[in-house]
Amino acid sequence: MRNLLPFISSHPGGRSALTCRFRCGDACFKETPNTSDNEYAGDIIAGAVSRRSMMRAAAVVTVATAAGTAALTGPSAPQAEAVALAGHGHQPGHPHKPAPSGARGLRFSPVAPNKDDKVTIPDGYAQNVVIRWGEPILRGAPAFNPDKQTAKAQAGQFGYNNDFLSLLPLRGERGRQVMVANHEYTDEILMFRGYDPANPTREQVEIAWAAHGLSVVVVQEENRTGKLGPVNRHPLNRRLTATSEFRMTGPAAGSTLLRTSADRSGRKVLGTLNNCAGGTTPWGTTLHGEENFNQYFANGTTDMHKRYGIGTSATERKWERFDRRFDLAKEPNEANRFGWVVELDPYDPDSTPRKRTALGRFKHEAAQPRLTSDGRPVVYMGDDEKFDYLYKFVSSKRMKKGNSRAAREHNLTLLDEGTLYVAKLSGDSPVTEIDGSGKLPDDGEFDGSGVWIPLATGTTSHVPGMTADEVYVYTRLAGDKVGATKMDRPEDVEPSPRTGRVYVALTNNSDRGKAGKPGADEANPRNSNKHGQILELAENWDDPTSDGFAWRLFLVAGDPDDPATYFAGFPKESVSPISCPDNVAFDAHGNLWISTDGNALGSHDGLFGVATHGDRRGELKQFLTVPAGAETCGPVIQDRRVLVAVQHPGEIDGASVEKPASVWPDGPGKIVRPSVVAVWRKDGRDIGV
Repeated sequence: MRNLLPFISSHPGGRSALTCRFRCGDACFKETPNTSDNEYAGDIIAGAVSRRSMMRAAAVVTVATAAGTAALTGPSAPQAEAVALAGHGHQPGHPHKPAPSGARGLRFSPVAPNKDDKVTIPDGYAQNVVIRWGEPILRGAPAFNPDKQTAKAQAGQFGYNNDFLSLLPLRGERGRQVMVANHEYTDEILMFRGYDPANPTREQVEIAWAAHGLSVVVVQEENRTGKLGPVNRHPLNRRLTATSEFRMTGPAAGSTLLRTSADRSGRKVLGTLNNCAGGTTPWGTTLHGEENFNQYFANGTTDMHKRYGIGTSATERKWERFDRRFDLAKEPNEANRFGWVVELDPYDPDSTPRKRTALGRFKHEAAQPRLTSDGRPVVYMGDDEKFDYLYKFVSSKRMKKGNSRAAREHNLTLLDEGTLYVAKLSGDSPVTEIDGSGKLPDDGEFDGSGVWIPLATGTTSHVPGMTADEVYVYTRLAGDKVGATKMDRPEDVEPSPRTGRVYVALTNNSDRGKAGKPGADEANPRNSNKHGQILELAENWDDPTSDGFAWRLFLVAGDPDDPATYFAGFPKESVSPISCPDNVAFDAHGNLWISTDGNALGSHDGLFGVATHGDRRGELKQFLTVPAGAETCGPVIQDRRVLVAVQHPGEIDGASVEKPASVWPDGPGKIVRPSVVAVWRKDGRDIGV
């Protein structure tokens, strides 16, 4: 592995300008929306955080230290380890002696960093393209023809730029599962021959509307392999687009801040936009995070528009020319109806998806729930912006088990009532030891304690000077007011089903430490942070209202030869290089799988697995890489199959339909198409065992 690093370290890497234009509206090149003067994680906690909160945070850390080397045994293991961060890393002065066979679930030969225009997988594995952009999934939808595409056709076909994926069981249909996919954004330059960015046609705009949103498609497993394929025209197959009907639910539904001339009730919204990652609930629904919604709206007029990154001029796609709701000078509240977590019932094709206002409004990367010991959902969420915040929601209701109509109806209300919190972190090392270089402090870890600050419960605001409606609709401002910790782009947040620990992908932040911007702190320890890190936190499952937690950095990404990297103490000569963690998922063995976005080490983006416990904790291996210009999204890790969404292949500066920068997935002469890929072992055994 080591002889590959000279190859990757000489290349600047990172996203293309084309990706920045169409995915997030050049967010990284614009002024940071968060201009608050919140103290950072190295400061003394004061003001908005009460002494009681500090006592609880300290108690969690004390319990963690006391737990020390407690073993994981039996059904009480999640509760035992949920508050135990100390004692499971590799402490200075204690040599690490891993078993020779590797962590169970990660026993494969790591893929070398590369720039090949294909999906590269380990030896002994096979793959297939499950579904491509434009493949028909609804009855009556035509076969894909990029030169004769229409909005009506696209509305019945698999959407563009697949991101989050979920696979759910389908009882009574052997070998079949229900796949749900997000379609984050469109890149019209790579979709339309002869596209003129200054003058899009109505047909092109309406095709783009239909290519956004969500797809539900039943997939069939091939006997004796891991190959998957779509079941066209299945009754559960569905498309939801930028013009489909959605409902606003929860405490802010009906608020004057959500009303427009087309919807004076503030409860009915057309469309969902820029759905990035998401989550799968224990009650059988899927969650979808509306992320960079700001880029679709023109002519922002207020400070709140600015706080959410909405510009004051025309948009890249010019949708405001064809629908007045995208012109905020005409409809100033329309943008408030985006930036939510959407809940979809994939088993009911006639249901109306719901935007859950109780979970707050910001650039949601994802939303993954877990259940407390008394059955209440807790949802963890990141706001994907430089210097924005980490959140959680604790429901006030308990999930009902079973699949009866009454249980399903009850469970579809779980995310409408509860308390929304934002995180404040404090490091435990002297500020002088956090110098922005990424050098570990004297205690050998970046770690500390934190508190969850309540923002609103139902119709009650906990933020002085803000109503509950304002907290939910302007959640970023609420976080500013209570002094939340500014993070390095918190994206996907996933609780481990094995231990209860929560893992946060912090992708990067090139602005940290720049003039006028916050400098490094213990949770975000590198200035000009181009590689990102993974945060691990623990709280008490037995008390979902507890506002204290312990945290530490599990992984500080980059070239392992760089002293400013850290892999949970695992020997760095034995890990794969990784940059820009984005989406995360778990396998049945408790390993964390990480997909990357914007690899700044010169290799293509990929999917990695890393052990989170045991003697090989921190051992990280690359499982696959994606084609030129692509990003790895949506990972689903099953016992015998891995699924990834290959997003924006060929999205490289200067590329177009006429001048493609990739020939994936169908070879020369074919249009480049975002697609879903399945990978399995050729011998039919479980992944990585």
